[in-house]
Amino acid sequence: MTAYHVPLANRLARTMFRPVFRLIFYALSDIKMMGRENIPTRGAYLITLNHTSLYDPPLLISFWPVVPEGVGAIDVWHKPGQDIVVRAYGAIPVHRGEYDRQALETMIAVLNSGRPMVLAPEGARSHGAGMRRAHPGVAYIVEKTGVPVVPVGVVGTTDDFFDRAIRLQRPRLEIRIGKPLVLPPVTGAGSARREALQSNADAVMLAIAALLPAEYRGVYQSSTEAE
Repeated sequence: MTAYHVPLANRLARTMFRPVFRLIFYALSDIKMMGRENIPTRGAYLITLNHTSLYDPPLLISFWPVVPEGVGAIDVWHKPGQDIVVRAYGAIPVHRGEYDRQALETMIAVLNSGRPMVLAPEGARSHGAGMRRAHPGVAYIVEKTGVPVVPVGVVGTTDDFFDRAIRLQRPRLEIRIGKPLVLPPVTGAGSARREALQSNADAVMLAIAALLPAEYRGVYQSSTEAE
């Protein structure tokens, strides 16, 4: 597998984008980041978050203490405005809803190179507070790299965030960081393996759900209450 590196142009863009986005978020909203002590101080790890709207990734990436690699659906690369940001940042495009071997290999290379990476296990925005069920891809990536998973619950970044912000309501945005998870090994083959991967993906989502208000938990609401 080819070693992963970030091109100079992307590194330069990141040094400009992160402070600019932080300034914008600070100007438009009330930011609260909780659980910073749970962020690993070294080595690779996978940051996983609930994905309510297009505001989640830039919020998290802007305020994370180190620069993480980012992953996004290929659709974003064709949306005016958004495409400029993801291309300049050097995010990793993923073909949603299909087996994307190249993207998986790139993500594994990122983590094997010792870099942190951000991934939304749902695979797409929910466009509502409630989470949808995770795809097993997150568990597959962890299986292949052995990295810990850092669950993050993002609150307040609903689709109407910008409308509320420009009306000077200063919406409260929260980044809630949980303790790192080490997922159990995946065993078996065929359907047993697929079930084990999905179980691990669900475990990641349950950890995120535990950080969120009840109305954000979606399909993981009842499982969280049972605990």
